[in-house]
Amino acid sequence: MDVRKLLFLIALTTASTLAQAQVKLMLFGGASHDVYLGCLNCSDVAPDSVHNDIGQYGSDISPQSIFNDIGRYGSDISSESPCNDIAPDPPVIVDQNGGFYGYLTLNDMHSKAVTDQNILAWLKYNVCKVQR
Repeated sequence: MDVRKLLFLIALTTASTLAQAQVKLMLFGGASHDVYLGCLNCSDVAPDSVHNDIGQYGSDISPQSIFNDIGRYGSDISSESPCNDIAPDPPVIVDQNGGFYGYLTLNDMHSKAVTDQNILAWLKYNVCKVQR
């Protein structure tokens, strides 16, 4: 198992609200949050997993990936990226039943941002690759 997925899974199991979820957790981006950006808690071999680094949602070159640091959903300057610490429209985490878990973002001023420190560390150091 790669380190990126392991760190994220640890973050998921320690976040009280996300740990209770036994359903598929999905990421949606765009100004209207209508662009599917992948599954957060799927296996790293699942085609739609953000942990599948050769898949559409986990690749660092895919336009629909939060790992693409020059793309709309991974850039540190895009208004729709979790890596932009002032982004007004970062991706949302929802489950397959419509449950809302918060915005995946480094923007700590966003009123509904995910606040779990493990998930934020995964986002900061594994997705956005902020220097320590």
